[in-house]
Amino acid sequence: MLYHLFQYLDSLNFPGAGMFQYITFRSGCAIILSLVIAAVFGKKVIRLLQKQQIGEEIRDLGLAGQMEKKGTPTMGGIIILLAILIPVLLFARLDNIYIQLMLISTVWLGVIGFADDYIKVFRKHKEGLKGKFKVIGQVGLGLIVGLTLYLSDDVVIRERVSLAEIGVETSIVDEGFVQEDAQKALTKDVKSTKTTIPFFKNNEMDYAWFTSWAGEHAETLGWILFVVVTIFIITAVSNGANLTDGVDGLATGTSAIIGATLGILAYVSGNMVYADYLNIMYIPHSGELVVFISAFIGATIGFLWYNSYPAQVFMGDTGSLALGGIIAVFAIIIHKELLIPILCGIFLMENLSVVMQVSYFKYTKRKYGEGRRIFLMSPLHHHFQKKGIPEPKIVTRFWIIGIILAVVTIVTLKIR
Repeated sequence: MLYHLFQYLDSLNFPGAGMFQYITFRSGCAIILSLVIAAVFGKKVIRLLQKQQIGEEIRDLGLAGQMEKKGTPTMGGIIILLAILIPVLLFARLDNIYIQLMLISTVWLGVIGFADDYIKVFRKHKEGLKGKFKVIGQVGLGLIVGLTLYLSDDVVIRERVSLAEIGVETSIVDEGFVQEDAQKALTKDVKSTKTTIPFFKNNEMDYAWFTSWAGEHAETLGWILFVVVTIFIITAVSNGANLTDGVDGLATGTSAIIGATLGILAYVSGNMVYADYLNIMYIPHSGELVVFISAFIGATIGFLWYNSYPAQVFMGDTGSLALGGIIAVFAIIIHKELLIPILCGIFLMENLSVVMQVSYFKYTKRKYGEGRRIFLMSPLHHHFQKKGIPEPKIVTRFWIIGIILAVVTIVTLKIR
Protein backbone atom coordinates (compact mmCIF):
# COMPACT_ATOMS: atom_id res chain seq x y z
CA MET A 1 0.00 0.00 0.00
CA LEU A 2 2.73 2.44 0.99
CA TYR A 3 4.62 1.72 -2.23
CA HIS A 4 1.74 2.97 -4.32
CA LEU A 5 1.21 5.98 -2.05
CA PHE A 6 4.86 7.01 -2.19
CA GLN A 7 4.96 6.40 -5.92
CA TYR A 8 2.27 9.05 -6.24
CA LEU A 9 4.11 11.36 -3.83
CA ASP A 10 7.31 10.88 -5.81
CA SER A 11 5.49 12.08 -8.94
CA LEU A 12 4.79 15.28 -6.95
CA ASN A 13 8.51 15.56 -6.10
CA PHE A 14 7.86 14.90 -2.41
CA PRO A 15 11.27 14.71 -0.64
CA GLY A 16 12.40 11.17 0.15
CA ALA A 17 9.45 9.47 -1.56
CA GLY A 18 11.77 7.98 -4.18
CA MET A 19 13.30 5.66 -1.56
CA PHE A 20 10.26 3.40 -1.87
CA GLN A 21 11.29 2.58 -5.44
CA TYR A 22 14.18 0.52 -4.09
CA ILE A 23 13.52 -3.13 -3.21
CA THR A 24 16.37 -3.14 -0.70
CA PHE A 25 14.87 -0.22 1.23
CA ARG A 26 11.41 -1.75 1.38
CA SER A 27 12.90 -5.14 2.32
CA GLY A 28 14.72 -3.52 5.21
CA CYS A 29 11.50 -1.88 6.38
CA ALA A 30 9.64 -5.20 6.07
CA ILE A 31 12.13 -7.20 8.15
CA ILE A 32 12.25 -4.54 10.89
CA LEU A 33 8.47 -4.27 11.13
CA SER A 34 8.00 -8.05 11.12
CA LEU A 35 10.54 -8.40 13.93
CA VAL A 36 8.73 -5.74 15.95
CA ILE A 37 5.32 -7.35 15.40
CA ALA A 38 6.55 -10.85 16.28
CA ALA A 39 8.74 -9.90 19.24
CA VAL A 40 6.75 -7.03 20.76
CA PHE A 41 3.13 -7.70 19.93
CA GLY A 42 3.71 -11.44 20.09
CA LYS A 43 3.73 -11.20 23.87
CA LYS A 44 0.20 -9.79 23.85
CA VAL A 45 -0.97 -12.63 21.62
CA ILE A 46 0.58 -15.18 23.99
CA ARG A 47 -1.24 -13.59 26.95
CA LEU A 48 -4.49 -13.72 24.99
CA LEU A 49 -3.94 -17.41 24.23
CA GLN A 50 -3.22 -18.07 27.91
CA LYS A 51 -6.35 -16.18 28.90
CA GLN A 52 -8.40 -18.32 26.53
CA GLN A 53 -6.67 -21.40 28.00
CA ILE A 54 -5.48 -22.48 24.58
CA GLY A 55 -2.87 -24.96 25.79
CA GLU A 56 -1.12 -27.84 24.06
CA GLU A 57 -2.30 -31.35 24.90
CA ILE A 58 0.83 -33.43 25.39
CA ARG A 59 0.89 -37.22 25.06
CA ASP A 60 3.35 -39.06 27.28
CA LEU A 61 5.85 -40.48 24.78
CA GLY A 62 8.55 -41.14 27.33
CA LEU A 63 10.68 -38.20 26.19
CA ALA A 64 12.69 -36.17 28.68
CA GLY A 65 10.91 -32.93 29.62
CA GLN A 66 7.94 -33.70 27.37
CA MET A 67 5.23 -33.54 30.04
CA GLU A 68 6.59 -30.24 31.36
CA LYS A 69 5.33 -28.63 28.15
CA LYS A 70 1.72 -29.48 28.90
CA GLY A 71 -0.45 -26.38 28.88
CA THR A 72 1.99 -24.27 26.83
CA PRO A 73 -0.09 -21.98 24.57
CA THR A 74 -0.42 -23.21 21.01
CA MET A 75 -1.74 -21.62 17.79
CA GLY A 76 1.15 -19.16 18.03
CA GLY A 77 1.41 -19.39 14.26
CA ILE A 78 -1.04 -16.48 14.30
CA ILE A 79 1.91 -14.31 15.38
CA ILE A 80 3.97 -15.47 12.41
CA LEU A 81 1.14 -14.91 9.93
CA LEU A 82 0.46 -11.39 11.18
CA ALA A 83 4.18 -10.57 11.17
CA ILE A 84 4.37 -11.64 7.52
CA LEU A 85 1.13 -10.28 6.12
CA ILE A 86 1.15 -6.78 7.64
CA PRO A 87 4.65 -5.74 6.41
CA VAL A 88 4.03 -7.27 2.97
CA LEU A 89 0.72 -5.45 2.59
CA LEU A 90 2.43 -2.20 3.58
CA PHE A 91 5.73 -2.37 1.70
CA ALA A 92 5.31 -4.72 -1.28
CA ARG A 93 3.88 -3.95 -4.70
CA LEU A 94 0.41 -5.44 -4.49
CA ASP A 95 -0.01 -5.41 -8.27
CA ASN A 96 2.82 -7.96 -8.59
CA ILE A 97 1.52 -11.43 -9.53
CA TYR A 98 4.17 -13.17 -7.44
CA ILE A 99 3.32 -11.19 -4.30
CA GLN A 100 -0.36 -11.97 -4.85
CA LEU A 101 0.41 -15.70 -5.08
CA MET A 102 2.50 -15.59 -1.89
CA LEU A 103 -0.25 -13.77 0.01
CA ILE A 104 -2.85 -16.31 -1.15
CA SER A 105 -0.56 -19.21 -0.17
CA THR A 106 0.11 -17.76 3.28
CA VAL A 107 -3.56 -17.20 4.09
CA TRP A 108 -4.70 -20.47 2.47
CA LEU A 109 -2.43 -22.78 4.47
CA GLY A 110 -2.74 -20.61 7.56
CA VAL A 111 -6.51 -21.18 7.51
CA ILE A 112 -6.07 -24.96 7.07
CA GLY A 113 -3.61 -25.05 9.96
CA PHE A 114 -5.88 -22.87 12.09
CA ALA A 115 -8.81 -25.24 11.45
CA ASP A 116 -6.65 -28.17 12.55
CA ASP A 117 -5.56 -26.43 15.75
CA TYR A 118 -9.10 -25.23 16.47
CA ILE A 119 -10.48 -28.78 16.30
CA LYS A 120 -7.69 -30.03 18.58
CA VAL A 121 -8.00 -27.27 21.17
CA PHE A 122 -11.68 -26.37 21.26
CA ARG A 123 -13.34 -29.54 20.00
CA LYS A 124 -10.92 -31.72 21.99
CA HIS A 125 -10.28 -34.06 19.05
CA LYS A 126 -6.64 -35.08 19.35
CA GLU A 127 -6.32 -35.97 15.67
CA GLY A 128 -7.47 -32.51 14.56
CA LEU A 129 -8.52 -31.94 10.97
CA LYS A 130 -8.73 -35.21 9.04
CA GLY A 131 -5.69 -35.90 6.90
CA LYS A 132 -7.70 -36.10 3.69
CA PHE A 133 -8.99 -32.54 4.18
CA LYS A 134 -5.44 -31.27 4.71
CA VAL A 135 -4.32 -32.98 1.53
CA ILE A 136 -7.31 -31.61 -0.40
CA GLY A 137 -6.36 -28.11 0.79
CA GLN A 138 -2.72 -28.59 -0.21
CA VAL A 139 -3.67 -29.99 -3.61
CA GLY A 140 -6.08 -27.08 -4.10
CA LEU A 141 -3.30 -24.58 -3.43
CA GLY A 142 -1.00 -26.48 -5.77
CA LEU A 143 -3.58 -26.18 -8.54
CA ILE A 144 -4.02 -22.45 -7.92
CA VAL A 145 -0.27 -21.81 -7.98
CA GLY A 146 0.51 -24.10 -10.91
CA LEU A 147 -2.34 -22.91 -13.12
CA THR A 148 -1.69 -19.24 -12.34
CA LEU A 149 1.95 -19.60 -13.34
CA TYR A 150 0.78 -21.35 -16.51
CA LEU A 151 -2.02 -19.00 -17.52
CA SER A 152 -0.81 -15.57 -16.38
CA ASP A 153 0.85 -13.43 -19.06
CA ASP A 154 2.87 -11.70 -16.32
CA VAL A 155 4.79 -14.92 -15.53
CA VAL A 156 7.73 -15.09 -17.95
CA ILE A 157 11.46 -15.63 -18.08
CA ARG A 158 13.85 -13.57 -20.18
CA GLU A 159 16.00 -15.43 -22.67
CA ARG A 160 18.70 -14.40 -25.09
CA VAL A 161 17.95 -14.71 -28.80
CA SER A 162 20.35 -14.89 -31.70
CA LEU A 163 20.28 -12.48 -34.62
CA ALA A 164 19.18 -15.33 -36.86
CA GLU A 165 16.04 -15.92 -34.75
CA ILE A 166 14.77 -12.44 -35.53
CA GLY A 167 15.71 -12.57 -39.20
CA VAL A 168 18.87 -10.43 -39.13
CA GLU A 169 21.80 -11.44 -41.29
CA THR A 170 24.71 -12.49 -39.08
CA SER A 171 27.12 -10.58 -41.31
CA ILE A 172 25.46 -7.27 -40.51
CA VAL A 173 27.13 -5.07 -37.90
CA ASP A 174 24.75 -2.37 -36.73
CA GLU A 175 25.69 0.90 -35.01
CA GLY A 176 29.16 -0.21 -34.02
CA PHE A 177 28.12 -3.42 -32.24
CA VAL A 178 30.26 -6.43 -33.02
CA GLN A 179 28.22 -9.49 -33.82
CA GLU A 180 28.90 -11.28 -30.51
CA ASP A 181 27.89 -8.28 -28.37
CA ALA A 182 24.75 -7.72 -30.43
CA GLN A 183 23.63 -11.30 -29.92
CA LYS A 184 24.11 -11.03 -26.17
CA ALA A 185 22.13 -7.81 -26.02
CA LEU A 186 19.04 -9.26 -27.71
CA THR A 187 16.49 -10.82 -25.38
CA LYS A 188 12.82 -11.74 -25.30
CA ASP A 189 10.31 -12.59 -22.57
CA VAL A 190 8.76 -16.04 -22.99
CA LYS A 191 6.42 -18.42 -21.21
CA SER A 192 8.57 -21.39 -20.30
CA THR A 193 8.50 -24.71 -18.46
CA LYS A 194 12.21 -24.44 -17.74
CA THR A 195 13.53 -24.68 -14.21
CA THR A 196 16.91 -24.65 -12.47
CA ILE A 197 18.65 -27.98 -11.97
CA PRO A 198 21.75 -28.17 -9.75
CA PHE A 199 25.21 -29.39 -10.78
CA PHE A 200 24.52 -29.43 -14.55
CA LYS A 201 26.48 -27.23 -16.92
CA ASN A 202 23.62 -25.24 -18.45
CA ASN A 203 21.84 -25.23 -15.06
CA GLU A 204 18.41 -25.61 -16.66
CA MET A 205 15.88 -28.37 -17.26
CA ASP A 206 12.67 -28.17 -19.26
CA TYR A 207 9.60 -30.13 -18.15
CA ALA A 208 8.61 -30.28 -21.82
CA TRP A 209 11.60 -32.56 -22.45
CA PHE A 210 9.72 -35.37 -20.71
CA THR A 211 6.72 -34.91 -22.99
CA SER A 212 8.57 -34.42 -26.28
CA TRP A 213 6.99 -37.64 -27.56
CA ALA A 214 3.65 -35.75 -27.75
CA GLY A 215 4.81 -33.61 -30.69
CA GLU A 216 2.90 -30.33 -30.96
CA HIS A 217 1.22 -31.01 -27.61
CA ALA A 218 4.55 -31.39 -25.79
CA GLU A 219 4.53 -27.89 -24.29
CA THR A 220 0.97 -28.20 -22.97
CA LEU A 221 1.73 -31.59 -21.42
CA GLY A 222 4.93 -30.08 -20.01
CA TRP A 223 2.82 -27.51 -18.16
CA ILE A 224 0.51 -30.27 -16.87
CA LEU A 225 3.57 -32.11 -15.57
CA PHE A 226 4.73 -28.86 -13.95
CA VAL A 227 1.37 -28.45 -12.18
CA VAL A 228 1.57 -32.05 -10.88
CA VAL A 229 5.10 -31.43 -9.58
CA THR A 230 3.91 -28.18 -7.96
CA ILE A 231 1.13 -30.04 -6.09
CA PHE A 232 3.58 -32.70 -4.91
CA ILE A 233 6.18 -30.18 -3.71
CA ILE A 234 3.70 -28.02 -1.80
CA THR A 235 2.20 -31.07 -0.09
CA ALA A 236 5.58 -32.61 0.75
CA VAL A 237 7.29 -29.46 2.05
CA SER A 238 4.31 -28.24 4.12
CA ASN A 239 4.00 -31.69 5.73
CA GLY A 240 7.77 -31.78 6.25
CA ALA A 241 7.68 -28.47 8.13
CA ASN A 242 4.75 -29.79 10.16
CA LEU A 243 6.71 -32.90 11.19
CA THR A 244 9.80 -30.83 12.01
CA ASP A 245 7.79 -28.76 14.50
CA GLY A 246 8.30 -31.21 17.35
CA VAL A 247 10.93 -29.61 19.57
CA ASP A 248 11.33 -26.00 20.67
CA GLY A 249 12.67 -23.70 17.96
CA LEU A 250 13.54 -26.39 15.41
CA ALA A 251 11.01 -25.60 12.67
CA THR A 252 11.24 -21.84 13.32
CA GLY A 253 15.02 -21.61 13.11
CA THR A 254 15.27 -23.99 10.16
CA SER A 255 12.65 -21.98 8.26
CA ALA A 256 14.56 -18.74 8.92
CA ILE A 257 17.74 -20.25 7.45
CA ILE A 258 15.85 -21.52 4.40
CA GLY A 259 14.12 -18.15 4.01
CA ALA A 260 17.43 -16.27 4.01
CA THR A 261 18.75 -18.56 1.29
CA LEU A 262 15.62 -18.16 -0.83
CA GLY A 263 15.95 -14.39 -0.42
CA ILE A 264 19.44 -14.49 -1.95
CA LEU A 265 18.24 -16.69 -4.81
CA ALA A 266 15.25 -14.42 -5.46
CA TYR A 267 17.42 -11.29 -5.48
CA VAL A 268 19.94 -12.60 -8.01
CA SER A 269 17.18 -14.16 -10.16
CA GLY A 270 15.26 -10.87 -10.25
CA ASN A 271 18.30 -8.69 -10.96
CA MET A 272 19.38 -8.64 -14.61
CA VAL A 273 23.01 -7.79 -13.83
CA TYR A 274 23.53 -10.57 -11.25
CA ALA A 275 21.56 -13.10 -13.28
CA ASP A 276 23.75 -12.39 -16.31
CA TYR A 277 26.96 -12.55 -14.26
CA LEU A 278 25.99 -15.88 -12.67
CA ASN A 279 24.56 -17.14 -15.97
CA ILE A 280 21.27 -18.10 -14.36
CA MET A 281 17.65 -17.66 -15.36
CA TYR A 282 16.44 -14.05 -15.17
CA ILE A 283 12.82 -13.75 -14.01
CA PRO A 284 11.40 -10.25 -14.55
CA HIS A 285 9.62 -8.70 -11.54
CA SER A 286 10.55 -11.59 -9.21
CA GLY A 287 12.87 -9.28 -7.25
CA GLU A 288 9.76 -7.99 -5.47
CA LEU A 289 9.66 -11.32 -3.65
CA VAL A 290 12.66 -10.17 -1.60
CA VAL A 291 10.26 -7.88 0.29
CA PHE A 292 8.04 -10.86 1.12
CA ILE A 293 10.87 -13.15 2.19
CA SER A 294 12.35 -10.37 4.34
CA ALA A 295 9.07 -10.23 6.28
CA PHE A 296 9.17 -14.04 6.48
CA ILE A 297 12.68 -14.00 7.97
CA GLY A 298 11.78 -11.28 10.45
CA ALA A 299 8.62 -13.13 11.50
CA THR A 300 10.40 -16.44 12.14
CA ILE A 301 13.31 -14.86 14.01
CA GLY A 302 10.94 -12.70 16.06
CA PHE A 303 8.81 -15.74 16.89
CA LEU A 304 11.95 -17.60 17.94
CA TRP A 305 12.24 -15.11 20.82
CA TYR A 306 9.35 -16.96 22.46
CA ASN A 307 9.64 -20.34 20.75
CA SER A 308 13.26 -21.12 21.69
CA TYR A 309 13.87 -23.59 24.51
CA PRO A 310 12.00 -23.62 26.83
CA ALA A 311 9.16 -22.51 24.55
CA GLN A 312 6.59 -20.02 25.84
CA VAL A 313 4.36 -20.71 22.85
CA PHE A 314 4.03 -23.32 20.10
CA MET A 315 3.22 -22.34 16.52
CA GLY A 316 0.87 -25.30 16.00
CA ASP A 317 -0.28 -26.30 12.54
CA THR A 318 -1.35 -22.68 12.01
CA GLY A 319 2.31 -21.81 11.67
CA SER A 320 4.03 -25.00 10.51
CA LEU A 321 1.80 -25.74 7.52
CA ALA A 322 2.02 -22.10 6.41
CA LEU A 323 5.83 -21.99 6.76
CA GLY A 324 6.30 -25.12 4.67
CA GLY A 325 3.82 -23.96 2.04
CA ILE A 326 5.44 -20.52 1.78
CA ILE A 327 8.86 -22.08 1.25
CA ALA A 328 7.53 -24.47 -1.40
CA VAL A 329 5.57 -21.86 -3.38
CA PHE A 330 8.42 -19.35 -3.18
CA ALA A 331 10.93 -21.87 -4.56
CA ILE A 332 8.55 -22.83 -7.37
CA ILE A 333 7.96 -19.20 -8.38
CA ILE A 334 11.70 -18.49 -8.73
CA HIS A 335 12.22 -21.77 -10.63
CA LYS A 336 14.37 -23.29 -7.87
CA GLU A 337 12.05 -26.13 -6.81
CA LEU A 338 14.62 -28.79 -7.73
CA LEU A 339 16.96 -27.29 -5.13
CA ILE A 340 14.44 -28.09 -2.37
CA PRO A 341 15.87 -31.57 -1.56
CA ILE A 342 19.16 -29.84 -0.73
CA LEU A 343 17.91 -26.61 0.84
CA CYS A 344 15.09 -28.27 2.79
CA GLY A 345 17.18 -31.30 3.71
CA ILE A 346 16.02 -31.12 7.34
CA PHE A 347 12.35 -31.32 6.28
CA LEU A 348 13.25 -34.14 3.88
CA MET A 349 14.99 -36.14 6.60
CA GLU A 350 12.05 -35.71 8.96
CA ASN A 351 9.61 -36.81 6.23
CA LEU A 352 11.69 -39.81 5.20
CA SER A 353 12.22 -40.96 8.79
CA VAL A 354 8.45 -41.22 9.26
CA VAL A 355 7.90 -42.96 5.92
CA MET A 356 10.74 -45.41 6.55
CA GLN A 357 9.60 -46.13 10.12
CA VAL A 358 5.97 -46.79 9.19
CA SER A 359 6.82 -48.79 6.05
CA TYR A 360 9.40 -50.99 7.79
CA PHE A 361 7.09 -51.58 10.76
CA LYS A 362 4.25 -52.73 8.49
CA TYR A 363 6.59 -54.88 6.39
CA THR A 364 8.16 -56.68 9.37
CA LYS A 365 4.78 -57.16 11.04
CA ARG A 366 3.44 -58.79 7.90
CA LYS A 367 6.56 -60.93 7.41
CA TYR A 368 7.51 -61.84 10.99
CA GLY A 369 4.25 -61.24 12.83
CA GLU A 370 5.91 -58.53 14.91
CA GLY A 371 6.58 -54.96 13.86
CA ARG A 372 10.19 -53.73 14.06
CA ARG A 373 11.57 -50.21 13.95
CA ILE A 374 14.51 -48.54 12.26
CA PHE A 375 14.59 -45.57 14.63
CA LEU A 376 13.93 -45.47 18.35
CA MET A 377 11.13 -43.05 17.47
CA SER A 378 10.11 -40.89 14.53
CA PRO A 379 10.26 -38.14 13.33
CA LEU A 380 14.05 -38.13 13.43
CA HIS A 381 14.47 -35.49 16.16
CA HIS A 382 12.58 -37.75 18.59
CA HIS A 383 15.07 -40.55 17.83
CA PHE A 384 17.88 -38.38 19.20
CA GLN A 385 15.75 -37.40 22.19
CA LYS A 386 15.27 -41.09 22.95
CA LYS A 387 19.05 -41.48 22.88
CA GLY A 388 19.23 -38.94 25.70
CA ILE A 389 20.61 -35.95 23.78
CA PRO A 390 19.33 -32.68 25.31
CA GLU A 391 16.68 -30.89 23.26
CA PRO A 392 18.65 -27.60 22.81
CA LYS A 393 21.66 -29.53 21.48
CA ILE A 394 19.49 -31.39 18.95
CA VAL A 395 18.00 -28.12 17.72
CA THR A 396 21.38 -26.38 17.45
CA ARG A 397 22.91 -29.28 15.54
CA PHE A 398 19.99 -29.38 13.14
CA TRP A 399 20.40 -25.63 12.59
CA ILE A 400 24.09 -26.15 11.78
CA ILE A 401 23.17 -28.84 9.26
CA GLY A 402 20.58 -26.43 7.83
CA ILE A 403 23.23 -23.72 7.40
CA ILE A 404 25.56 -26.17 5.65
CA LEU A 405 22.76 -27.20 3.29
CA ALA A 406 21.97 -23.53 2.62
CA VAL A 407 25.60 -22.85 1.67
CA VAL A 408 25.64 -25.88 -0.63
CA THR A 409 22.43 -24.64 -2.26
CA ILE A 410 23.95 -21.24 -3.05
CA VAL A 411 27.18 -22.84 -4.26
CA THR A 412 25.23 -24.84 -6.86
CA LEU A 413 24.78 -21.58 -8.78
CA LYS A 414 28.45 -21.76 -9.78
CA ILE A 415 29.44 -25.44 -9.40
CA ARG A 416 28.09 -27.19 -12.50
